Amino acid sequence: MGERNWAGNLVYGAERVLRPRTVDEVRELVAGHAVVKAVGTRHSFSDVADSRGTHLDLSDLDIPVEIDAQARTVTVGAGVRYGDVAPALHDAGFALGNLASLPHCSVAGTVATATHGSGRANPTLSAAVSGVELVTADGDLRRFTRADDALRGAAVGLGALGVVTRVTLDLVRPYDLRQDAYYGLGWGALLEAWDEVQGCGYSVSLFTRWVEDDPGMIMVKTRVEPGAEFAVPAVLAPATAIAEPPGPHFTDWGTPGPWHTRLPHFRLEATPSVGEELQSEYFVPWADAVPALTALREIGPKLADALFVSEIRAVAGDDLWLSPAHGGDRLCLHFTWQPKPEAVAALLPEIEARLAPFGARAHWGKLATAALPFAELYPELPRFRALAESLDPGGKFGNDYLDQRVFR
Repeated sequence: MGERNWAGNLVYGAERVLRPRTVDEVRELVAGHAVVKAVGTRHSFSDVADSRGTHLDLSDLDIPVEIDAQARTVTVGAGVRYGDVAPALHDAGFALGNLASLPHCSVAGTVATATHGSGRANPTLSAAVSGVELVTADGDLRRFTRADDALRGAAVGLGALGVVTRVTLDLVRPYDLRQDAYYGLGWGALLEAWDEVQGCGYSVSLFTRWVEDDPGMIMVKTRVEPGAEFAVPAVLAPATAIAEPPGPHFTDWGTPGPWHTRLPHFRLEATPSVGEELQSEYFVPWADAVPALTALREIGPKLADALFVSEIRAVAGDDLWLSPAHGGDRLCLHFTWQPKPEAVAALLPEIEARLAPFGARAHWGKLATAALPFAELYPELPRFRALAESLDPGGKFGNDYLDQRVFR
């Protein structure tokens, strides 16, 4: 077919792309095809969603947004984008606890790969999943809720269990955020106060290129109450505030606004991030944050040659079987690479070797090698394999990516 992912680095191997509009159509198509994978907004940089058979594009799936005010949940169609559903939730008097930096991604694809935002107290977006509806290999419709232990496997399902049609998410009360940024703290001061810096806002991100004496821009998203005065966090008092965002594609700085207009770094109507880029990300235990950062700084010049920027964040731990944050809080080391695939491919093994002593786990939807010891890194992997075998005994939803990382 020649279809590509969003970044253009991957040409999918699917023989055909079908676009069902109803759940019944999904059931019929799944039952009638030998090899099937679902795709949404195609923001994965890895081939986790690739297929040698049929792609089901779920972006046209006609499923209404259903808010359960009493349960404080929302159920959405798999193909809906966070940036489209968030304003409707806000207008209804609800909010999501967190969003990714890009609001352009589909809900099902985001949670299936354990994508996340930032914040010491904020887990991956998958942790907000309280229900999943999916079509299994024989076309049957299955639903998992928190009453089912298997939801901990189905939430981060990697497309290996079936075609997800609906996702139910937990809601919270709406809140306002203010977004500010600073530079000039210095690596020494930053690492000495690492926990304090990362805990000084609702969401905190460090953007660095690893080579300068100044680590780079520290972005802080702070929850604010109406009428309350804003104060710069004490730990950032020695730094210098950045008055304007780097470009018009960023969300607003320096003024409070509703949660869904401040949590994403980028505007829904704009090109997210750089556009033509590659991405990788690794998760290490929070207790190893400073040693891991130090290990990567030692190869900073190598990284900078192929890098646009790195974003360093925190994510709270969860109990989802294949979540990179399973079992405890994590430091997230993200790399936005220049479109230099050969250079990036050469760097990934060195990065992984540097982070191996810390048990680094890779983001499922971004570039990494298949050499990581997945069975050691994910203690619940046998339970996930058993769940996949029960739902898809013939491997209809499999692909090379899953064979190498999950089922080998």
